[in-house]
Amino acid sequence: MNTSLVLQAKILIVDDNLSNVLLLEKMLKLAGYSNIRKTTDSREVLSIYLEYQPDVVLLDLRMPYLSGFQVMEKLKDIARTDILPIIVISAQNDDENKNQALQWGARDFILKPFSKTELLIRIHNMLEVRLLNKQLSEYNNLLEQKVRESTRELQESYMELIKRLGIAAEIRDKDTGNHIMRIGLYTRVLARKLGFSKDESELIMHASSLHDIGKIGVRDEILLKPGRLSASEWVEMKMHTVTGANILSGSSSKILKMAEEIALTHHEKWDGTGYPNGLKGDQIPLIGQITSICDIFDALLSDRPYKEAWSVEEAVKEIKNGAGSHFNPNLVKAFISILPEILEINRNYVNVLVKDEKIQENDIEIIVKGW
Repeated sequence: MNTSLVLQAKILIVDDNLSNVLLLEKMLKLAGYSNIRKTTDSREVLSIYLEYQPDVVLLDLRMPYLSGFQVMEKLKDIARTDILPIIVISAQNDDENKNQALQWGARDFILKPFSKTELLIRIHNMLEVRLLNKQLSEYNNLLEQKVRESTRELQESYMELIKRLGIAAEIRDKDTGNHIMRIGLYTRVLARKLGFSKDESELIMHASSLHDIGKIGVRDEILLKPGRLSASEWVEMKMHTVTGANILSGSSSKILKMAEEIALTHHEKWDGTGYPNGLKGDQIPLIGQITSICDIFDALLSDRPYKEAWSVEEAVKEIKNGAGSHFNPNLVKAFISILPEILEINRNYVNVLVKDEKIQENDIEIIVKGW
């Protein structure tokens, strides 16, 4: 430890005898210490400690108002995560006081009268340990901060990769990455409406971006076919749910496990006529239901190779008509109740093909209230 750093350390002297205080101060200054505070009133120690944050406290035991033991007790209350840097200097030459002082938090115990050399050596040693601990604590805090920053950067990169994988699956038949952005934001708002926590809703938002990852395995002549699919083509198209789940399976990541479940179940229907497993009602995971209604609403508002975009009014009507058959009726009610937020997201992440000339803000309010 650099000696100059030790000599710059902050020292607090606490003794009701002014002569003792002045003697200690003089000895310390002659040894090169310059950052010294002192008090003869034990009632002042708490406020001085909080303001000064000393590196070591030289503390007498027998004092009026508050004894050294009472001072240590109060200091422990305000420095619970810190080691009290206390050296007791006392004339109480008995094992009981010495042991009690050490049990109450003192790091060392020096008897009066003391040897000047011994005192300065013990103070120096105490300060070396104290300052090394402070440096280690500062280093650990810096390391923890860097770990948090690295973790955040890694998490952001991870989420960005997930989003781009979703875009890769969608870009062949949909309007660039904005569709993925809209679906994610729709699902987050709807999840919050349904009582999911903020963190859970964020996970759903990111996981839902991979709902159609299985379309990577669908041939272009089927995926981009402008007309109705044949029975065999439809069988192949429906397999994108299973393919997507297989791609995402086997991960220990919470978000990829959720994405796997969404990929497999977002085409199931409330009445059991969906695919791939014909799940019915609450057999369908709620995250799959959430993604389904959001995906279908956005798809209705978008041009596809096999259809033109619908108006908002037509899309809302279709969603309502699907209550009890395609969708959980309660989910439809929740979705309609957040329609203003859904359409705001649609405007911010523009689907230029949306045909919403027929519907105004007042019409949206009527739709929501009337449902």
